[in-house]
Amino acid sequence: MLDATSSYRPWIAASRGRRDDRTGPRIVPETARLSGNRYGNRPTMKDVAARAGVGLKTVSRVVNGEPGVTPETERRVQEAIEALGFRRNDSARVLRKGRTASIGLVLEDLADPFYGPLSRAVEEVARAHGALLINGSSAEDPDREQELALALCARRVDGLVVIPAGDDHRYLEPEIKAGVATVFVDRPAGKIDADCVLSDNYGGARDGVAHLVAHGHRRIGFIGDMPRIHTAAERLRGYRAALEDAGIPVADAWMSLGVTTPERVRRAAEEMLSGPEPVTAIFTGNNRVTVTVIRVLAEHARRVALVGFDDIELADLLQPGVTVVAQDAAALGRTAAERLFRQLDGSLVVPERIELPTRLIRRGSGELPPAD
Repeated sequence: MLDATSSYRPWIAASRGRRDDRTGPRIVPETARLSGNRYGNRPTMKDVAARAGVGLKTVSRVVNGEPGVTPETERRVQEAIEALGFRRNDSARVLRKGRTASIGLVLEDLADPFYGPLSRAVEEVARAHGALLINGSSAEDPDREQELALALCARRVDGLVVIPAGDDHRYLEPEIKAGVATVFVDRPAGKIDADCVLSDNYGGARDGVAHLVAHGHRRIGFIGDMPRIHTAAERLRGYRAALEDAGIPVADAWMSLGVTTPERVRRAAEEMLSGPEPVTAIFTGNNRVTVTVIRVLAEHARRVALVGFDDIELADLLQPGVTVVAQDAAALGRTAAERLFRQLDGSLVVPERIELPTRLIRRGSGELPPAD
């Protein structure tokens, strides 16, 4: 054990086979593998030409698949490319052709299960068009979203698919005018006209709450995301509309919007479930909220109905199964990416707003009758 006067300074043994301590790994230089190259010094077309004994133009023709090279010469160039580990530098092609065959995707949270199928769908469309997808997460921070989107533009992506964190996207106007195709998905752009692909958040929430009303509930709580977020606001609007349609007064104590941390959601749920007139059902505004509420209800003595917006993994294996309003995340990503490439080929001119339908999946939790 180290005492207050001890110091630990890791070091690497310079000679073959020495260890940096008696129990640590043996350090073996990889001089043979490196062959004298330093990291960052990539082989160039000039290196390939010298090794193959040909001119630069010949290497360029082979690399770019152009005609005019004999089979024997092409074989020598390919052998040199393989031996050196040469990779084509696409930056020069960008300067010549003005296209990078890459698109950027700005997500809210890479760890959120909702964005997995959405991202995969965008990637598959990009791949079908011979393009590379580069993605990153805004962490629901408008400044970080702007920084990431502009960084992708600086790397000359041909287009952007953006799940917006902020509500002002005028910073993208110069990029769009410069030819960067842009589509917003899940939430609309703020203060600019741009293509957007959304789910029917209002209609889906309205259907989910109406389903609870149809099963006899009159005190229905709503726990959602931050009200400045478009999806959260639309789902709250659908919740209120369903209660108003049924002639049920909406009580402020039944509604709670804010960050979706487990602590905040748990507190909101426990408050709704306590008091002289607790709610008999809860409608949750997204998958993260739903998971926390399921945990709260598992600890609660009284059975409470639940409908969640967004499907969740293993929802059908719980007892009872979780009734949800499901979005098609893959369809959102696929539709957005297809519109992006239609912009790039010049077939789209006027921005459009596309809303995809949601689907109510009945599994049991939303069909429980009121306990009182």
